[in-house]
Amino acid sequence: MVSIVISLAVLLIGFALYSRVVDKIFGPDDRETPAIAINDGVDCIPMKPWRSLLVQLLNIAGTGPIFGAIMGACFGPVVFLWIVLGGLFGGVVHDYMSGMISSRHKGESIAELSGAYLGKGALWLMRIVSVLLLTLTCTVFASSPAALIAQLTPKGLDLTFWVVVILAYYVLATILPIDKIIGRIYPIFGVLLIMMAVSIFGGLIVGGYKIPEISLRNLHPDGLPVWPFMFVTVACGAISGFHATQSPMVAKCITREKQGRMVFGGAMMIESIIAMVWAAAGVAFYGATDVLSKTIGGMGQSGAVYEISQGLLGTTGGILAIVGVIVCPITSGDTSLRSARLILAEMFHLDQKSIKNRLVITLPMLVIVGVLTQVDFSVIWRYFGWTNQTLAMVSLWVATSYLIKNSRYRFGSLVTALPAAFMSAVSMTYLLMAKEGFSLPASVGYPAGAAFAAALFIVYAVALRRNSTVSQGQAF
Repeated sequence: MVSIVISLAVLLIGFALYSRVVDKIFGPDDRETPAIAINDGVDCIPMKPWRSLLVQLLNIAGTGPIFGAIMGACFGPVVFLWIVLGGLFGGVVHDYMSGMISSRHKGESIAELSGAYLGKGALWLMRIVSVLLLTLTCTVFASSPAALIAQLTPKGLDLTFWVVVILAYYVLATILPIDKIIGRIYPIFGVLLIMMAVSIFGGLIVGGYKIPEISLRNLHPDGLPVWPFMFVTVACGAISGFHATQSPMVAKCITREKQGRMVFGGAMMIESIIAMVWAAAGVAFYGATDVLSKTIGGMGQSGAVYEISQGLLGTTGGILAIVGVIVCPITSGDTSLRSARLILAEMFHLDQKSIKNRLVITLPMLVIVGVLTQVDFSVIWRYFGWTNQTLAMVSLWVATSYLIKNSRYRFGSLVTALPAAFMSAVSMTYLLMAKEGFSLPASVGYPAGAAFAAALFIVYAVALRRNSTVSQGQAF
């Protein structure tokens, strides 16, 4: 119990201090944001800061900090370290930068920002990767809540029925102006999501469950190595490339740049706390990682969530907690589809003021998502995990390039370059070692991943030096 309390305190205090450092390095000012300068009545619409915060939280949360944290708990309490350090030094920086840089570029997507700062090749790569990730996300976040709702409703209302209902809702949330559905109901759901996490944590304390102290031991029952698998399994809650696709959506709605630290960074920190609570619940409720792993293998992640919620809070409390878990993915699935619409609209230069143009993009994507919902969830999740962390890697290098060119602090770009190099090693090592990758042994994957990260960091160091030389020359 001591470790979990200290971890939560480090998250909160660390955010209060470190987010200010990152904010100072970026340098928010009084320029007009897209909500003011564009204000198109569809995507760029002013929102109050508290509303933007809760919308951002619901956008990025999904089942990631719940399902991912529970699966990460199979490695044991070592997962707490990744959530704390990854969330603070990776996730907060990643989400803040992706939102703020987008705001300075008229709310453009991470794909367009990649083109602006990493070149045309990165532009097309990120267009493909972003749309792929968003399609997989929308699929996962339609299937997982449908499975949970099906457990709570009569047998006639089966999984297929709820998938159709959820996808129909996704269409409405995607094509309507952001303030019609998302801006109105997300704040309510955001409060519900926070209350759900608080009640689960309270259930652990009141129930007298023993939360193990942090240890570096790998307790995964299948012997799956912590590096790099845990760092891909637990993405949301630590660092997630998916967030880079969501932050530009809210970047179109903030009314001042100085709101960015609390909106983008604050939402990420709340998500890290949610992930910490669910990781603790997974470790403590089942008592042993092999029991947790067997439960996930037999009942799926949604079954484990149902069992934990009901066991900690009773029937009524369990249902309330599960409603929170249902809301999470649905309110990320719809914005995934919306983000994909915006990226494709940028690609094909389609004005989104026209509802016809919105439907032309949305409906074909909906068909693809509907087909993918028939694929095994665990398979989708594995590809989602790697794609997600690869996108995080690229997003951090985009932010690094931005800071090299724009920050007044010469070494300010280290706040993004260091986590970018780390995620480069994670992504490459996972690709080489995972069974959905090349299935190579650790003796190959580990040094190759480290070499890849080192090579990119050397490129960064050269670019930083070159930019400093040019700046000094211009000064004279």
